[in-house]
Amino acid sequence: MDDHPNATLFREGYAAFGRGDMATLGRLLADDVVWHSPGHNALTGDYTGIPAVLALFGRTFELTGGTFKNDVHDIVANDVHGVALVTVSGSRDGKSISTRQAHVVHFRDGKLAESWLLASDQAAVDELFR
Repeated sequence: MDDHPNATLFREGYAAFGRGDMATLGRLLADDVVWHSPGHNALTGDYTGIPAVLALFGRTFELTGGTFKNDVHDIVANDVHGVALVTVSGSRDGKSISTRQAHVVHFRDGKLAESWLLASDQAAVDELFR
């Protein structure tokens, strides 16, 4: 069975993120994308627009010295929604995490339009990015 085109887009986004390929990521995002970054840390907030979201991604790499990774376990998607099950890991200032997340997104017109990250251990994520 072939992946839905939005599942393929989602996978392409994770691959681009892993390479630090911001140009490809920018092409996959809707111009008015909204990225909800949960928790109580330096990355918490709602980021609107491609430049803001790409800056968030860059800041994530910067804070972790490039150690932040997403290990994708599975992705499902349809015309409107997608969910990725991932394990995120990274280290900073002698601290490290490895925690599971669900990444829920909305698609519009073949682009990722809105994103929510749901961590199994948000306190660990907050501690890393405090």
